[in-house]
Amino acid sequence: MCRPLRRPTFPIRSQTVPAVLALSIQEIARLVPPDLPLVALCGLLFLDNATLAAFTTPLLLAYAPRFEPWQVGVFGALSAGAGSTIQLVAIRWIVAPERRWARRFAAQRARLERAVASSPSASFLAILIARATPLPDGPVKLVAAAGRYPLRLYFLAVLLGGIPYFALLAWLGHEFPVPPWALLALVVAVVLVFVVERWRKRGRRAPG
Repeated sequence: MCRPLRRPTFPIRSQTVPAVLALSIQEIARLVPPDLPLVALCGLLFLDNATLAAFTTPLLLAYAPRFEPWQVGVFGALSAGAGSTIQLVAIRWIVAPERRWARRFAAQRARLERAVASSPSASFLAILIARATPLPDGPVKLVAAAGRYPLRLYFLAVLLGGIPYFALLAWLGHEFPVPPWALLALVVAVVLVFVVERWRKRGRRAPG
């Protein structure tokens, strides 16, 4: 008896998706180093705050629980404060009146300088509070840079604000460990917020 011919079968498309899409969040999270010494964590905090200043909280949630809260509070805040101060110097250079692209903001810069000079204690408190919370401190940093806020006072403010915040994150990590997939989701959310904010600002400048 002749058997009916069978059509060739192929694997289901859903089983041949790209590897990046097939990986689960847990599997991607395994690519992150499971452990870092305190010196390496401080180095990463310094680099992040000297550049994008966007991944400090995920770094602390991932690695701070491996150390004592006071260690993370003191040494982490020192490293992040030094990096943030260097970033402030870079922003100062960008918005300096000698730069042609910054001349259009001369009037606003002069107004900010007068405001900072008239109430240095309020500016110090604003910088300290911005560092002591997970909220973005970009607007406060721009005001400090345009207003030529003293670097030593800025470093002291971010240090005093960072010590309790960093220590609190380390303590919370001890008491309530954050799973790797949640940390990865937080990093993805930070990147998406950064991209959307950049796109929104470009959209505002386009009509002009």
